[in-house]
Amino acid sequence: MTDSDIDEMGPIDYLVIEFPADRPPNGSALPLLHDLVERGIIRVLDLAFVRKGTDGSVSGIDIAEVGLEGEIDVTLFAEAASGLLDHTDFAEAGAALEPGCSAAVLVYENTWAAPLARALRRNGAQLVASGRIPVQSILSSLDALGTDT
Repeated sequence: MTDSDIDEMGPIDYLVIEFPADRPPNGSALPLLHDLVERGIIRVLDLAFVRKGTDGSVSGIDIAEVGLEGEIDVTLFAEAASGLLDHTDFAEAGAALEPGCSAAVLVYENTWAAPLARALRRNGAQLVASGRIPVQSILSSLDALGTDT
């Protein structure tokens, strides 16, 4: 990837999505992910799966072995491997998991924000902080305020 390619990119985010041991991923979210890609909202850079054993060990799972079902062919995302993720990232993802659970690790570009990011960078601006508020936190805060959701 060249400097020019990087200059054209939108912000990059990642998600670690835990699946309980008794309910492994079934592929029901894949059509929604595919739709985001098709509409140019995001670009999937990496999609990988990990499992945390009951002994705390973390191992990668080949995407074809996850057992995802549905109308979207999982191999569409098997090629999403930019090289950004390494064994350290998988270990960190595994540290967030409960023993016996598996997780999807998704790294994606927010292509919808690329024009804004590009304009800001060209003006000398830089992102110095970023964050995300989990929906559960918003709901808890609204409950504490007595606001109907």
